[in-house]
Amino acid sequence: MNAQAEADPMARYKLIIGYDGTAYAGWQIQPNGMTVQQRIQDALAQLTCEHPKIHGSGRTDAGVHGRRQVAHVDLERKRPCRMLLNGLNALLPADIRLHTVAPAAADFHARRSAIEKEYRYFIWNGPVMPPHKRHYATHVRRPLDIERMNACAALLVGRHDFAAFAATPSRELETTVRDLRALRVSKRGRAIVITARGDGFLYKMVRSLAGYLIRVGVGDQAPTEAVAIRESGVRTARVPTAPPQGLFLWNVWY
Repeated sequence: MNAQAEADPMARYKLIIGYDGTAYAGWQIQPNGMTVQQRIQDALAQLTCEHPKIHGSGRTDAGVHGRRQVAHVDLERKRPCRMLLNGLNALLPADIRLHTVAPAAADFHARRSAIEKEYRYFIWNGPVMPPHKRHYATHVRRPLDIERMNACAALLVGRHDFAAFAATPSRELETTVRDLRALRVSKRGRAIVITARGDGFLYKMVRSLAGYLIRVGVGDQAPTEAVAIRESGVRTARVPTAPPQGLFLWNVWY
């Protein structure tokens, strides 16, 4: 048996991560600003003396938060999960935390293995935005009609081409068809939450859905117009992109 065959295989780990995206230029590493992925990779390099790449379940934009982002990473040498968890959390800034580190199968992939994702978009609907909520909800002063918003949301649920509710991506896609399995709006006092669940989401799709539902809620668009917009397959100014601060990557299922 040669030395390469005797060497230990790469050890794959599944990471569940929470982060406040306020200070970051998004999840994915980029040249023009610090990102969540960069912070975690730097901490891993410091802790393990390796330089692995982390693969996330999806990208989040600047200012967007992650409640339970999932990622995987391959290390050259196996290490105790508790050591990785405690060591990384000790090195990371307070706005990024690993919830769990667990061994993963060699064929597990944080993005490709995902079967469903949930995003939540938070709105504060009142004349004054409480300062402590400003990074975690978007402010809408005009009253929102929740029944109108839910009537519109119901028309968008299903497997459709959502090109009209997505921004132009920087990379070509095989398809813009997605299965939107749930889209609903709930309200508690001034706080409104839009919940979207599906097999995957296009670039800025959830913020576009939220932006359009807000327009419907304030009475600028009729709920039924969503069908014609969706079927057109063309993004227009009728579908605004809601601000990033209200958006959370809530959960990922495998």
